[in-house]
Amino acid sequence: MFKSIVKSNKIIIVLSLLLANCNSAYSPKPRGYFKIEFPDRSYRQFNNPEFPYSFEYPLYATIIRDTTFFDAKPENPYWLNINFPRFNGKIYISYNIIGGKTIFKVKRKDGYVDSVGVNTFERLIKGSYELTYKHTYKASSIEDSVFRTKYGIEGIYFRLGGNTATSNQFLLTDSVKNFLRGALYFDATPNQDSLGMVNDFLQQDMNHLINTFRWK
Repeated sequence: MFKSIVKSNKIIIVLSLLLANCNSAYSPKPRGYFKIEFPDRSYRQFNNPEFPYSFEYPLYATIIRDTTFFDAKPENPYWLNINFPRFNGKIYISYNIIGGKTIFKVKRKDGYVDSVGVNTFERLIKGSYELTYKHTYKASSIEDSVFRTKYGIEGIYFRLGGNTATSNQFLLTDSVKNFLRGALYFDATPNQDSLGMVNDFLQQDMNHLINTFRWK
């Protein structure tokens, strides 16, 4: 009899605690992320005499010539990767000569085949927008803004919101001969919350690259 009473009292106490917790306010804690130490900003110039352009980039970045593009060879030797080892990030720089020839993929019934075409200004602009809007299914917003720097460099900056693989992209062109495109990617799962501060930090470096950029 006594054991039954004790058991009943335990059940009542447990139920009372559960009801009390249900009536109390509860707010989940936000997910925590590692603290990121950002380096001091300092820049050096990239001015390889073989290249048709120059710009400034951070001391905490390294530049490597890009020799492959989707398992194919770029159409010219002026493609670069600007690596940020500390952030597992990379700005992919591609360069095209307006009016020059390029190889692109054409879809047929038996698969894709290579075809030679001309890099018209219109085709390059259209291709840049298509590459940006490939992220529509993940992006919560896409903003594009036209700009002109103090050195007369014209271009478009793309800012993508949401959990996209890339949040910052740009293109630079003189609309006659030169066309360059840059896109910042991270070797990590896209997460706007965890990468937001890094994206904002490196966006300033991209802005510096653009504002110090010159055609030769």
